[in-house]
Amino acid sequence: MDLTDEDLIAQMALGQQDALRELHRRYAPYLYGLGRRMLRDQDDTENCVQDAFLNAWKAAGRFDRSLASAKTWLVTIAHRRFLQAIRDRKDASLPLEEWDAPTPARDQEDVLMAQRAVEILDDGERRLIELAYYQGHSHAELAQLTGMPLGTVKTRLRTALARMKTHLGGGERGEA
Repeated sequence: MDLTDEDLIAQMALGQQDALRELHRRYAPYLYGLGRRMLRDQDDTENCVQDAFLNAWKAAGRFDRSLASAKTWLVTIAHRRFLQAIRDRKDASLPLEEWDAPTPARDQEDVLMAQRAVEILDDGERRLIELAYYQGHSHAELAQLTGMPLGTVKTRLRTALARMKTHLGGGERGEA
């Protein structure tokens, strides 16, 4: 019987390296695809994915399956690492149209679902999502860029994400 992703994380918390290897086998290609879209550099992406798994290894004891699925947890760790890599670059600015350019992804159905979820947003919400999640701007930076108060930025992002989640059916599909 195959172990669930959550069971693998529990084993990682106990120091089981085989669990880490299996989780890496399951999710490294997916995380790599996400990273390539954000970073556009193979070496940076590979390093960030490895860092994400190292961070997951270190944090496995703090994973709480009642708060998030293993996939969501890993994507969050990797996404934060990708954003940090963008912030660490000397020139992290790319025109918005470059971030929207289609790139090949491992699971095209997930990509299409995410694109449809973004399309349901109004222009202002979509712009905030793109600036925050594709360009890696912090809430404070979004407030400066848009001229909105910080609290308004946070509220509108939270509302946009909630709308997207509702559109996607309230959760993730295809979890092992």
